[in-house]
Amino acid sequence: MVELPDQFVFNTFAFLIWGALVMWMCAGFTMLESGAVRTKNASMICLKNIGIYSIAGLAYFFIGYNLMYVDVGNLIGSFEFLYGPSGDEKALLDGDLSVVGRVVDNGHAVMSDWFFQMVFVATAASIVSGAIAERIKMWSFFVFTLILTAFIYPIVGSWTWGGGWLDERGFSDFAGSTIVHGTGGWAALAGVLVVGPRLGKFKKDGSVKSTPPSNVLVVTLGVFILWLGWFGFNGGSQLALGTPADAVAMTIVLVNTNLAAAAGVLAALAISRTVLGRIDLFAGLNGAIAGLVAITAGPTMVEHWWAVVIGAIGGGLCTVAIKVLEKAKVDDVVGAIPAHLVAGIWGTLAVTIAAGGRFHIQLLGIVSIGAFVFIVSLVVWKVLDALMGLRVSADVERMGQDVGELGLEAYPEFVLMPEEYDE
Repeated sequence: MVELPDQFVFNTFAFLIWGALVMWMCAGFTMLESGAVRTKNASMICLKNIGIYSIAGLAYFFIGYNLMYVDVGNLIGSFEFLYGPSGDEKALLDGDLSVVGRVVDNGHAVMSDWFFQMVFVATAASIVSGAIAERIKMWSFFVFTLILTAFIYPIVGSWTWGGGWLDERGFSDFAGSTIVHGTGGWAALAGVLVVGPRLGKFKKDGSVKSTPPSNVLVVTLGVFILWLGWFGFNGGSQLALGTPADAVAMTIVLVNTNLAAAAGVLAALAISRTVLGRIDLFAGLNGAIAGLVAITAGPTMVEHWWAVVIGAIGGGLCTVAIKVLEKAKVDDVVGAIPAHLVAGIWGTLAVTIAAGGRFHIQLLGIVSIGAFVFIVSLVVWKVLDALMGLRVSADVERMGQDVGELGLEAYPEFVLMPEEYDE
């Protein structure tokens, strides 16, 4: 009779509890984005984010997980895997230990691993949402989210965490600075370039229309939620909690994650006056995210001061990148590209400093993943634009998507109904 490994309960529980914490990051993205956009688009942000999580969960269940971890040639046949564990799990609960091999993998329940991996997919898709907010059609965005979560992200994952060619060459990305955040960032950049800037954002005289967050309190709450969720994101990526060594390693990861985020905030604030012309709260908040993204590739170093350095540089690069994108007339509403893509590139390279990575292999991973995701995303965005159209009409954009597409304003006392515009 096959027996369950001693660490089974702790490992499985770790996947589930950390996965639930990462799922809570969806609330953080919702708060951050809804507070960053103008009040007339906040309801659409809420709808898009709950849609992202729902699409990601189904797409990764039916297609993505298999594409990431199962031989592509067996993709159709592997659908049996998705439904098989249900019966096996019932048999195990009834005391039949002969099915252990199909329900347990590497000391944890198979479906607990699926759940933990799935919430990462939703995170990658959420990055895209904020960058192209306030002018993208809901259904066009949802179709892109489906393609990203069912195919684009899982292919990147198969190259790396799935044991593919980058993993064989030694590419190191502990929790996804490039695999998750870089993928979301490249997809967002492609979308921003295709859909174009918001109306009136960049004026003919070369000036830039200021669009500060509509609700600073909500944005700040969102960042704190993301910060909390990141402990699950990075801590859970230890992938085990069955031994004292695993517990110590997880502690190191969480401490480094917190140090990098704090350093990112202070570094961004310190240079914001020089770079942006003011001490900028939004830059500081994005600095926290950039610090978190930067440390995500290699939070395992025991010399904790390196986490401070990596997070601080990530926060500084993010602040500079915000200004560079503005100069290039690239309209990223929430600063997703600087915080996730730019900081993700830096963090992936920083693995070579104190976490054992090889520079040329890390660079190979960044370039190959970036080229694949950006080119495929660019093609998908253009095809969707031709078939469905990406942008809402100018009238809808002016009145806001809450009224124009949903008929449900998040702040009805602040938004005029269409019939009130001429009064």
